[in-house]
Amino acid sequence: MNTFSWLNGEAFTAFGQHIKWSDMIGNVIGLIALALGWRRSIWTWPAQFLSGAILFTAFAAGHLSGSAGKQVVVMLVAAWGWMQWDRGRQQTQDGTLAVRFATWTERALLVGAAALGTVAVALLFTAYPSLSWDPWPDAYIFVGTVVAMYAQSRGMVEFWFAWLLVDLVGVPLNFANGYAFSGFVYVIYGALVLWGMRDWWLRSRANTAPALEGATA
Repeated sequence: MNTFSWLNGEAFTAFGQHIKWSDMIGNVIGLIALALGWRRSIWTWPAQFLSGAILFTAFAAGHLSGSAGKQVVVMLVAAWGWMQWDRGRQQTQDGTLAVRFATWTERALLVGAAALGTVAVALLFTAYPSLSWDPWPDAYIFVGTVVAMYAQSRGMVEFWFAWLLVDLVGVPLNFANGYAFSGFVYVIYGALVLWGMRDWWLRSRANTAPALEGATA
């Protein structure tokens, strides 16, 4: 049995759902990546890359081309985000990433890109049914993931909001497509996202405080 076959074999059954090794391992690493992102550790990016690679095998084996394609984008953005964070750390005194709220212009661009991207990808999935069984929610998650990871790579607190919106659709979609472990993990993602959002929110206020004090001095 080769590695691909083993990864996509059944690990166990829980609550009537068949859990695949690739689905379980990929999502556990994804949880670790999210926790590392919360701590602003640069290792969040290689963890996200590895998670994407393993989940790609899971979705490819299930002939879910759209979801598999999303993992390819996740890996590309993870590689780019790794470089962005490495560059950002070199510009701070303590070597950690500075986080901030996006400007209103950046928020408008993120929302606009998410909306237009979702429509474009959904129309592509609709035109080629073999790419996705659920074109609109799959497109929403596909584009939302890319937008969230981009915001994360720029150190924007809004990245957590984007992840939360992705989770709201990702949970029922994964259960419906038979990826139960992904569905369970998305629920845990939701809790981590709320904690991470609070941490980054407080850190962003701490980062702006010195600037405000200097402006009023």
